[in-house]
Amino acid sequence: MLYIMRHGRTDWNDLRKLQGRTDIPLNEEGRAQAKAAAEEIRDLHLDICFVSPLQRATETAQILLAGRDIPIVQDDRLKEMCFGIYEGVENSFQIPDCPVNQLFQAPEEYKVPVEGGESLEELYARTGAFLKEQVYPLTEQGKDVLIVGHGAMNCSIICQVRNIPVKDFWSAGIDNCKVIRLT
Repeated sequence: MLYIMRHGRTDWNDLRKLQGRTDIPLNEEGRAQAKAAAEEIRDLHLDICFVSPLQRATETAQILLAGRDIPIVQDDRLKEMCFGIYEGVENSFQIPDCPVNQLFQAPEEYKVPVEGGESLEELYARTGAFLKEQVYPLTEQGKDVLIVGHGAMNCSIICQVRNIPVKDFWSAGIDNCKVIRLT
């Protein structure tokens, strides 16, 4: 079985700042969300947890699985999508003609990433390789796998597993610290 979860809230989430690869920690609400989620899934069998090395995801996984004998394995391919020069920008939708907004409004048209950013094609390639090389061999053996990651990165995995078209990329989104069963 494959499960996926988004990290707990951060101060940048509250400020509506694009985080991307910027390594922002959880805030107190995010830690509380992770503790509540730990209670919700305490009886869920898991063999392994793969996690983004960004601290908001790693701390979420550590809180979520505290006291359980479940390995937590970091993988760089689970980092959030890179938003380049727009990381740290607050309320991008209030900026007229902000090019990164195309990713959120019409993802199927986001072909060329913003300066220093990552394209959806690149995101899908790295998360697809992760699924093929790490997750599918384990789930085929009957193992239960949890991925703790980020908004856009998680959407790329959900879309690939469930064959959701890119135009519906954000429909796959999940709230902070909510577990979704994928397979």
